[in-house]
Amino acid sequence: MFLTFKEEPNVVFKGLLTPLLVGAILSGCAMGPEYQAPDIALPEEWPEHVFLSDKQHHDWSDWWRQFQDPKLDALVKQATSENLELRLQLQRIQEARAQLGMSRAEQFPTVALQAEASRERTPGAMLPGNGDMEPIRDLIESTNNMFSITGVLEYEVDLWGRLAREREAAEAMLEESAFAHDAARIGIITDVVSTYFNLRSAEAQYRITENTLASQAESYRLEQLRFDLGDTDELALRQAQSELETSRAELPGLRQRVRLLEGALAILVGKSPAELFAELDFGDSQLDEIVLPSGMPSVLPSDLLQRRPDIRAAEATMIAANARIGSAEASRLPSLNLSAFLGSSTADTTDLFTSSAETWGLGASIAGPLFDFGRARAQVETAEAQAEQANTQYRATVNTAFNEVRDALVTYDTSGERIDTIHKQVEAISHTYDLAKIRYREGMTSFIEVLDAQRAQHSAELELAEAMRDRLTATATLFKALGGGWEDPRDAVELAMQQEE
Repeated sequence: MFLTFKEEPNVVFKGLLTPLLVGAILSGCAMGPEYQAPDIALPEEWPEHVFLSDKQHHDWSDWWRQFQDPKLDALVKQATSENLELRLQLQRIQEARAQLGMSRAEQFPTVALQAEASRERTPGAMLPGNGDMEPIRDLIESTNNMFSITGVLEYEVDLWGRLAREREAAEAMLEESAFAHDAARIGIITDVVSTYFNLRSAEAQYRITENTLASQAESYRLEQLRFDLGDTDELALRQAQSELETSRAELPGLRQRVRLLEGALAILVGKSPAELFAELDFGDSQLDEIVLPSGMPSVLPSDLLQRRPDIRAAEATMIAANARIGSAEASRLPSLNLSAFLGSSTADTTDLFTSSAETWGLGASIAGPLFDFGRARAQVETAEAQAEQANTQYRATVNTAFNEVRDALVTYDTSGERIDTIHKQVEAISHTYDLAKIRYREGMTSFIEVLDAQRAQHSAELELAEAMRDRLTATATLFKALGGGWEDPRDAVELAMQQEE
């Protein structure tokens, strides 16, 4: 229904005042359920560990610095500024911010300006062509100009809160994209740290194998001399040669692992294809020079819901889905649209904006679905189903997060125990190797015992390098599972915008 008012402007405005006031009152009555956070049973505390005091949290905002490796710090800084996945997440924030701006704008009137100019000829031949009508045809025939400038205003009164709900959903999705960016950032940093530790471990294993190879080469040389002098048999010589060639065969695989890890780390920090094929230099830090943090800041299990950005992102998605239910329900009800125009229309430009050229109009329309054969109801049911999915996804994200913390704590503990036992193993095997060499030189044992002890020492040293890597990686994984840095809480959207700028 479209209503056009022909009364004087003051009368018309009084007539429109009532629906405007009613619309303003009803617009505060948004349709749909109010959001309520799910009630999830959480543990009261974590298993006992070495936790730091609250006063020590301020040093942990950049948790990777606790390993005290300047090269690692530089790589993390490069990754957070150059990684393409993080750049993509920032671009998604831009898109979500634009969607929010559109939703906000929908709540305000639309004002447009129209300007027209036309010249039109009215032909006299439009009248019948007999002799009696000839004088009138001459009078009708004319050429006229028309100039007009008009301002048009259109406004939808948000009677049932549909636009407000859409704005609420857009705000939640902006938060979701910002939290998703934070989650991706923590993931990228942890990947950089873990890959860096893997690289240092692979380099250490390569050096261990090279040292073992050099020792075996010397043993083979001595056995060759002993064989030439007749002091040993060929079996001992071939055993020494076999161990030498076995270690030599390990080197290509270890070198390959080092190169592959260098490439993976280069991708994480955002290096270009040209840089990937150039010589990659990640410094010469040693695995045993990396400092292992002595503890971690304390975090209550209930705090994890606010600390983990992936949980916050899932909750934002749930808030948006809840708001869309109200928007769908409001779409089933009539909408009130107001319109007005004010302008000047004349045949001569000199008369524009004069009182005689003034033109105006006011209107209101009410429109709503009458028979849509269930379309609107299906939209509501769709929104409700999506809200249920978001709720389930949120609960699954929370469960996954707490399981990650549990696994990280277990790995953190067992990796510490493992590194202690392997240290003792290396010491014992090294002592055994030294004794075997002494006994062999004195002729008290066979060369095979020396080779066995040497082989055992090599394996133990490689395993120690792996254990040190696993301990460092477990520490980084635990930091990630607990939500990353320990800076003061800030709004995720604001943080993401600052990083973008």
